[in-house]
Amino acid sequence: MPKTSTSKPKTVGAKKDRQYFTKKKEVINLPNLVDHQNTSFQWFVEEGLGDILAEISPIDDYTGQKLSIRFKDYHFEDPKMTEAEARSNNSSYEAPLKATVELTNKVTGEVKEHEIYLGDFPYMTTRGTFVINGAERVVVSQLIRSAGVFFTSELSSTGNLYGAKVIPGRGAWLEFETAANKALFVKIDRKRKIPVTTLLRAFGMSEAAMKDAFKHVDQGKLKYLDTTLDKDPSKTTSEALIEVYRRLRPGDLATVDNARGLLENMFFNFKRFDFSRVGRYKINKRLNLDVPNVAENRVMRLEDLLAIISEIIRMNNTQEPADDIDSLANRRIKLVGELVQRQFRIGLLRMERNTKDRMSMSEIETVTPGQLINARPVVAAVREFFASSQLSQFMDQTNPLSELAHKRRLSSMGPGGLSRERAGFEVRDVH
Repeated sequence: MPKTSTSKPKTVGAKKDRQYFTKKKEVINLPNLVDHQNTSFQWFVEEGLGDILAEISPIDDYTGQKLSIRFKDYHFEDPKMTEAEARSNNSSYEAPLKATVELTNKVTGEVKEHEIYLGDFPYMTTRGTFVINGAERVVVSQLIRSAGVFFTSELSSTGNLYGAKVIPGRGAWLEFETAANKALFVKIDRKRKIPVTTLLRAFGMSEAAMKDAFKHVDQGKLKYLDTTLDKDPSKTTSEALIEVYRRLRPGDLATVDNARGLLENMFFNFKRFDFSRVGRYKINKRLNLDVPNVAENRVMRLEDLLAIISEIIRMNNTQEPADDIDSLANRRIKLVGELVQRQFRIGLLRMERNTKDRMSMSEIETVTPGQLINARPVVAAVREFFASSQLSQFMDQTNPLSELAHKRRLSSMGPGGLSRERAGFEVRDVH
């Protein structure tokens, strides 16, 4: 992972000595009530940005055989002006970001290492705010549905039919459901549903392995696995792969290699699919799994699928209450560091495509990292967030308490959250 340099602006949130005008000092030290803003942004500066740079590294050309770029380390330099100067000049309080980049010529083996300038980015003040175009702004924390797995139920004439939603931090959603005939189906990324056994076959499981995996839980009067197998149009892994591909890419030529590549990219490529740390933690907790919460375990695993399907079968047999998807236990707070990290990811992915295009048009013998990397998409994405996002708001400066309350406010709006039109009574209810 790219490292942060020790050369960076003064730590945000530094406290000043408190003055007392009474005979006795207070018994308990008052907490810093906006420390979450400062701590979260400091996490982004020291770790969060490095995580994204590690995610997109290396950037290879389209052939994968000529050039490769890797980000090694990065650091923020001191802002070019003070907060007061930024306010009086109607400017933004920003710090320059620089990164050390290694360019490898795969043909000759030559390695060039340069420090490049990635642009000026808004930097948090000591009070937990940002100065954008002379105005002080606050990034409001976002209350959103947590990544993980949630079990749902739907009332039918024979009782509750259970399903599940698998929500990753990044990537395709999986939605499981039990049909009225007791067969289990799954929708991938809201496309047409397929039997869960088709998906398991596509992941390489045989019918015997499936029966062995669910024999401990599929013990009710109705055998959910047998009913699902009867509805399964595929009998081999190749047939299952083609069946899944047809549902995901209707109209495209379905071959086994195309289908395998699509599934591997969709569920096993960390750049495309990531449960996130919170998602992996919630899945482990809900399904009683003991999977280490590291990057390689945050992609989809066959064991996760089996545990989810087993839990659906168990709940269909026991008819116990489903999860409340709007409960605060199934929601989490995204602080300013994560919100800014998300915008950096959007900008860096645009920059990655731009860099690959430049690689294909450059002379590989003479090109330098600075000629290949154009950071304008990153700067534009971050500035757009601070200037126009629902979560970046002009600070309420009516009085000190309103300022404090604004910095501690939560919002369900914003990217990945709710919109006013879609927020029903259940979400608005007290949980």
